[in-house]
Amino acid sequence: MRYSKQRELVLQKVEQLCDHPTAEEIFDLAARECPGLSLGTVYRNLNSLVEAGRVRRVSIPGKADRFDHTLCWHSHLYCNCCGGVVDADVDEKQVMKLVRHQKGVVEDCAVVLFGLCEACAAKQAQ
Repeated sequence: MRYSKQRELVLQKVEQLCDHPTAEEIFDLAARECPGLSLGTVYRNLNSLVEAGRVRRVSIPGKADRFDHTLCWHSHLYCNCCGGVVDADVDEKQVMKLVRHQKGVVEDCAVVLFGLCEACAAKQAQ
């Protein structure tokens, strides 16, 4: 992948926004530094970064994709209350056991839990 100032800026924003930002959130922050930046350019660069293995796409059914700078396999929790996405503690060994017993070839596996993040769960408990 060739160097691009805009691509590098998009990558920096994904790394700065540690909360699994959407393309629009990345655009809002990056456009402050690069006023000529378009949302389409952000999407194109995010797709290039995902294809190059520099950023991980977090797909939430029915919601905008999120982007994660943590590349190692891990799971996520989507909060039905605030809409946030946080890393989830899922037993990787159990997931890999399920994957190994599938027929065919599994190329990737994503576990997304739906519920309440810790902050929202605490608010509801009060």
